[in-house]
Amino acid sequence: MAAIARLRYTVSENPLTVIGFGLFAVFVIMAVFGPAIAPYDPLATRAVNALQPPSMAHPFGTDHLGRDVLSRVIVAARLDLGIALSAVMLSFVVGSALGCLAGFRGGWTDRIVGRLSDTIMAFPLFVLAMGVVATMGNTVQNVIYATAVINLPFYIRVARAEVAVRRNAGYVQAARLSGSSDLRILATQLFPNVLPPMMVQISLNLGWAILNAAGLSFIGLGVRPPAAEWGIMVAEGASYIVSGEWWLALFPGAALMLAVFCFNLMGDGLRDMVDPTRRT
Repeated sequence: MAAIARLRYTVSENPLTVIGFGLFAVFVIMAVFGPAIAPYDPLATRAVNALQPPSMAHPFGTDHLGRDVLSRVIVAARLDLGIALSAVMLSFVVGSALGCLAGFRGGWTDRIVGRLSDTIMAFPLFVLAMGVVATMGNTVQNVIYATAVINLPFYIRVARAEVAVRRNAGYVQAARLSGSSDLRILATQLFPNVLPPMMVQISLNLGWAILNAAGLSFIGLGVRPPAAEWGIMVAEGASYIVSGEWWLALFPGAALMLAVFCFNLMGDGLRDMVDPTRRT
């Protein structure tokens, strides 16, 4: 009941959060039930239907192989959201653990973790992701690992800064005097205060992760055709824009835009829901 009341309060304070969570729910439904709700087989080709404009039979038109664009946009949500969520959760777990440890311990631990973060940030992040995927191979797993690696510094720096500010706070000293171990202090006293800014970072990184995966697919280093993926669809449609087949790139591009938009809107709401200082 407390969680429901907290959610109701957050929504009333920031109505845009409703739009963000609503769009996210739509994408989750597409990801979970995509093959069942797609009107056509997203991989089925039919040359006689190639490059048809939007119509009642094909609301988003068809591509150069006669595949239904709407069906491919719907089914692609599972792959794109799966990549983004997996990469962000991996970078969040590893980055927050390293950042909390560096901020709490200081000394050589802080220096080593800081140099790791600086090394990653020294490269243009998308170029680094390209290098990782090109070296390891362009598979879905490697796209997830590359996206997680380039997101690590964001969580390391946020967690380190938040823990470093609070490690000598009164409630931390009280917990230490009561006999709590360092791990327990980090888990129960410090990490809950690190989560609010982390929630904003997670929501932003989800959008960036989707764009990164789509960008890698766009240049041929991500998911391979004929898989339904928004970046691949935009890349395939880009060559047809000049000849007038605008729908091939427009609709998957719009799906990418809406996904990033909804994650940005969700950030403030997620922060308010987990911020212990706003629980009154």
